[in-house]
Amino acid sequence: MDLHYKEQGQGYPILLIHGLFGSLSNLGLLAKHLTELSYRVISVDTLNHGLSPRSDSMDYQHQAKAIKALCDKLDIPHCAIVGHSMGGKIAMATAQLYPDLVNTIVVADIAPVAYQHNHAAVFSGLNSFDPKDINSRSEAEQLLAKHIQEAGVRQFLLKSLTKTNQGWRWLFDVKQLALCYNNIIGWKEFGQFKRPCLFIKGENSDYIVSEYQQTVGQQFPKAELKMIAGTGHWLHAEKPAIFNRLTEQFLAKHI
Repeated sequence: MDLHYKEQGQGYPILLIHGLFGSLSNLGLLAKHLTELSYRVISVDTLNHGLSPRSDSMDYQHQAKAIKALCDKLDIPHCAIVGHSMGGKIAMATAQLYPDLVNTIVVADIAPVAYQHNHAAVFSGLNSFDPKDINSRSEAEQLLAKHIQEAGVRQFLLKSLTKTNQGWRWLFDVKQLALCYNNIIGWKEFGQFKRPCLFIKGENSDYIVSEYQQTVGQQFPKAELKMIAGTGHWLHAEKPAIFNRLTEQFLAKHI
């Protein structure tokens, strides 16, 4: 499982892992910021996303194994990982399964729990048309709007719509993501990670709520929690300067 990645800069290695329906460009502002601070930044396309391999398995043990294989390939004995949403779960699983590899993690707006969130409207929109049949990005947006009310969600999805010589296509595999969806929203604990780590919550998001704090503390006993006011689930895109600063300050203390 050779994950596709983009490498920038030199220094201590930091892996950046995007969320569901995303790609390695999603954390591009953070990648640029950390590169300027003299870190070696490796932005990753997860399985079934971007230019990474397609797979019929997306459980977090499998995804963590793919991250470990990438680190071995790049001769990285120790690293920090920053992950958003699904990428945060991959970061947590990798830290729990490979504590000798992972020095610390920054988890953006996700908790180590199984969720009941439902992306049915997103999948309905994605499955309502074949991207090869459309003529423009705006046409795709109009078709998605019949199923997805939130303009921000539509714009996020459209970042993964790309034009090729054979027409438009999604950079993620819609069919495989639907088949693997229960694994993506699920969670299996792989043990405690006893090093310092940071969880960053969007104030208006319901992905990290007070009832999850005990679970976070049990699995990550040295976890810190920060909140970014006036943001939702895509906090790194809504207020990138604050998100980048919190990440930078935490990494400077712990690596």
